[in-house]
Amino acid sequence: MNNHSLLDITLPASDHRRLERLALLGADQGDVDARFLLSEINRAEVVSDRAARLDRIVTMGSWVTFWINWGFPRDTRQLVYPEDYTSERTQISVMSPLGAALVGLRVGSEIPFFTAGRTNVVRVECVSRGHPKDVVRVLFGNPAVHARKLFSDDDPGPSAA
Repeated sequence: MNNHSLLDITLPASDHRRLERLALLGADQGDVDARFLLSEINRAEVVSDRAARLDRIVTMGSWVTFWINWGFPRDTRQLVYPEDYTSERTQISVMSPLGAALVGLRVGSEIPFFTAGRTNVVRVECVSRGHPKDVVRVLFGNPAVHARKLFSDDDPGPSAA
């Protein structure tokens, strides 16, 4: 995509209302990330909470697999509201630069976002609303089978050369 500024984003009506209140509050307090989120919310297409196409859209509570700047490994995290944020390893707050960039994007979309003094680009690879175990299964097959192969008891382990 050459023109990130025209990228379409879609939000379910319930997310839109709550995000707008959250972003307005933060923007009034001078929060730059809240202003970015507000700009994204203002240009979003708002659809019914039950719209079928939301299956491929990053919405609140969804698990999203993404790449940043094409050189970093992909990551999968859940997009959450700030009050639900409990883990840096498994979640992204929508009030963070990355969270604000991801919300409303569809699978295959990419968008620039500014953090830590530089512009980055994030690309959405996969979206899931299931339990995290389901996301892992979709991305990597059955992890229990792979774990048994990697850590079987009959493995003699490393040996000296």
